[in-house]
Amino acid sequence: MHSTHSQQPAHPQLQQLYPLLFVGLWSTGFIGAKYGLPDAEPLTFLSLRYAIVLALMGAVALLSKAAWPKRARDYLHIGVSGLLVHGLYLGGVFTAIGHGLPAGVTALVVGLQPVLTALGAGVLLGERVRAGQWLGLAFGFVGVSLVVAHKLAAGTGGGLLLGQLAPALLALLGITAGTLYQKRYCPAFDLRSGSVIQFLPCLALTLLAASLSETMQVRWTGQFAFALGWLVLVLSLGAVSLLNLLIRRGSAVNVASLFYLVPPTTALLAWAIFGETLTGLALLGMGLAVFGVWLARR
Repeated sequence: MHSTHSQQPAHPQLQQLYPLLFVGLWSTGFIGAKYGLPDAEPLTFLSLRYAIVLALMGAVALLSKAAWPKRARDYLHIGVSGLLVHGLYLGGVFTAIGHGLPAGVTALVVGLQPVLTALGAGVLLGERVRAGQWLGLAFGFVGVSLVVAHKLAAGTGGGLLLGQLAPALLALLGITAGTLYQKRYCPAFDLRSGSVIQFLPCLALTLLAASLSETMQVRWTGQFAFALGWLVLVLSLGAVSLLNLLIRRGSAVNVASLFYLVPPTTALLAWAIFGETLTGLALLGMGLAVFGVWLARR
């Protein structure tokens, strides 16, 4: 498709920081969910989030005269990528956590994404996945498993219910398929107008699902308002824009491997903010995850 982005390219040294910045911002998503979900049901929470993002980015796109796609199929591809990367992924993660699946277990399920993406990248995108990348993906998965091993043992009780695990699996399929789809069909688009096109179908379907399955009641506490504001400004505007830039500029495997760093970073944030314990095994896992991502992106 034709490239419709009009932003000036960032300084090369700044671009090198994009992956680390993305991981740091994306990792706060679980923290935001932990703060906000006690006061609103998952899909209601996400509907509010999408509506505010659309209002903000719509205003930015209009005021800055952002470029819009010229072909109907470009709108379709960008919209589908948004439904997969945001609608299915976030809907699945928030629903799983809202139904009682521990955040660490959810992170482990979604942590399969780099491996699935590597498999799909060879078949769908024609990307050659090197032996070193496969080794890095393996190290990364082992590292993520160690990070959340104590949460698996302590948080699952009598076992995982299908109703809890199914949304997490849906999130895994959404973020994997979305990364591959966007890389193949719409790798480059204006981040301002593109955000509007991506989040509009997300709002429509999430709002419909919320109206059919939830009470849609919200307790407007200070904690909920903070969580909603954080997820809108930092995640949906900041981290998502970085993800789109990374998909545009790197291979699907390189982008996906970054998600291995999310559970360790989330664990560190949970330790710093909520006082959650970190075992020696978790620290070892963090080291392995970092080493695995370094191998995969080398």
